[in-house]
Amino acid sequence: MRRALEIAKTTPRFDVPVGAVIFAPDGSELAAATNRREADLDPTAHAEILAIRQAVQAYGDGWRLTDCTIAVTLEPCTMCAGALVGARIGRIVFGAWEPKTGACGSVFDVVRDPSVLHNAEVRGGVLESECAKLMVDFFKHTQLRPR
Repeated sequence: MRRALEIAKTTPRFDVPVGAVIFAPDGSELAAATNRREADLDPTAHAEILAIRQAVQAYGDGWRLTDCTIAVTLEPCTMCAGALVGARIGRIVFGAWEPKTGACGSVFDVVRDPSVLHNAEVRGGVLESECAKLMVDFFKHTQLRPR
């Protein structure tokens, strides 16, 4: 999670500071990404989605990250949780809970729903206060980009 926090701090201005890192079964880093929705003008450019795209290339399997782990500073939303299920990620470790859009136990539990084809292990609240502080500071000090 410390690495994900490090990555989150490099998030482009105006993007919500979320960092995601995917680790191979041997613990080596496969991918690291931040949110880039505003920077890339792409509603799917969440840190988790960008990290999955990098990880499958590095790992050499387009949709089986079964023994891999993602560490992300914020509980994944439904889009990201669905993508993690589709990528067959083995473990999801996240920092701050997301009480409005969280899909790993807060609002929804997409990754452990009995109807999905793959269930991931989930551990939330890791370095929670440090991860939550990133969000609080961002929304306290940043105005969203005017359109």
